[in-house]
Amino acid sequence: MNGKATTPAAGPARPGLMRVEDALERLLAAIDPVTETETVPTAGAAGRILSEDVVSPLDVPGFDNSQMDGYAVRREDVARALASGRPLPVVQRIAAGQLGCALAPGTVARLFTGAPMPAGADAVVMQEDASPADPPEDADTVRADYGWVRLGAVPAEGQWVRHRGEDVRAGAIVLPAGTRLSVADLGLAASIGSATLRVRRRLRIALASTGDELIQPGERPADRLPPGAIYNSNRYFLEPMLRRLGCEVTVLDRIPDDRAATQAALTEAARDHDVILTTGGVSVGEEDHVKPVVQALGALELWQIAMKPGKPFAHGWIDRVHVAGHGRCHVLGLPGNPVSSFVTFVLLARPFLLRLGGATATPTLPPALPMVAHFDWPRADKRREFLRVRRNSAGGLDLFPNQNSSVLTSVAWADGLVDNPAGGVIAHGDTVRYLPLTGLLD
Repeated sequence: MNGKATTPAAGPARPGLMRVEDALERLLAAIDPVTETETVPTAGAAGRILSEDVVSPLDVPGFDNSQMDGYAVRREDVARALASGRPLPVVQRIAAGQLGCALAPGTVARLFTGAPMPAGADAVVMQEDASPADPPEDADTVRADYGWVRLGAVPAEGQWVRHRGEDVRAGAIVLPAGTRLSVADLGLAASIGSATLRVRRRLRIALASTGDELIQPGERPADRLPPGAIYNSNRYFLEPMLRRLGCEVTVLDRIPDDRAATQAALTEAARDHDVILTTGGVSVGEEDHVKPVVQALGALELWQIAMKPGKPFAHGWIDRVHVAGHGRCHVLGLPGNPVSSFVTFVLLARPFLLRLGGATATPTLPPALPMVAHFDWPRADKRREFLRVRRNSAGGLDLFPNQNSSVLTSVAWADGLVDNPAGGVIAHGDTVRYLPLTGLLD
């Protein structure tokens, strides 16, 4: 087959499970963004979220200037010189940061990139289109402080000129409130003189791992792990991803599989955090205590998503009345399997946290790229699948052979996910929806 991935008539979503889009819509609708702000140096504001518009106090550039090293000219003078075969005298030299004199008719000015255009000039001829010339016979009667030059052609009007206000106009909003600042945004802010920026405060996140089986790397060597124990890998990708989003992260001690211990840990974390992000404890087992504790202390707003991996993802909140406070502390419950935890974080938790932090341009789902599958996936699932893939040298996508939600190797190997619809099968050569991890992890 060579075409789109196909969806059999077998029915898309499993009853009782929420569609990914619906879950994300409900997640974002449940948010009252943080309102506290602070002023930070522009150079250190990458990744922060603006709390107010940044308005330019000036035009950028503030004056007409040259885009090239070359010669400032009057176009009519160049036309006459070419018609007569006569070179033109260079009467001044203008570098960036210097101000030249008005350009007299019949003359040119040597100038350099960024130099202000002299009054009277209407174009720039770059130096590659000019050549030094011998003085004409009457050179003694003409001022030519910097020699003579012969130009190859009449330039277009405004050629190689950056005009005042071409980039930014005074009074324009250059960065609207709610922008998550990129490094390019910081350069733009600096270009209008902003030494500091007003931003939303950082989200305070409590990161909690649940499970008696978890051991921290370094706590015990591999040959001394207790029976059934595993190293806690989820913390080591979730914590840096949270910090890359600009969050302040408190890593809680491992929460054992105990109802009272789970309730005590979440109650304490709810006091001074905006979000508690848990891994594990949100499925249906007898040792999964996060879900019932959240229900007891507040509410569980959504649970079980029609996605694979990641079905047990949950969102709710703890009412701070239980901890002598006000408002709510959100709880995001990620599945314990590492691939499920990773996928639900990038697709659901990340946009939730950005919106909670005050970002306004948060996409509901990241844009997908059409790419060709160089693999077969004949096993349709009732849930929407996110398959770990990698681009190959032939311009297509390879599939990691083991798509089990416990195989973290698949995420380390992959550079993206294939968004495969519920009930969809894929044949080699089909066009699929590819989500690059670079966009999901930014």
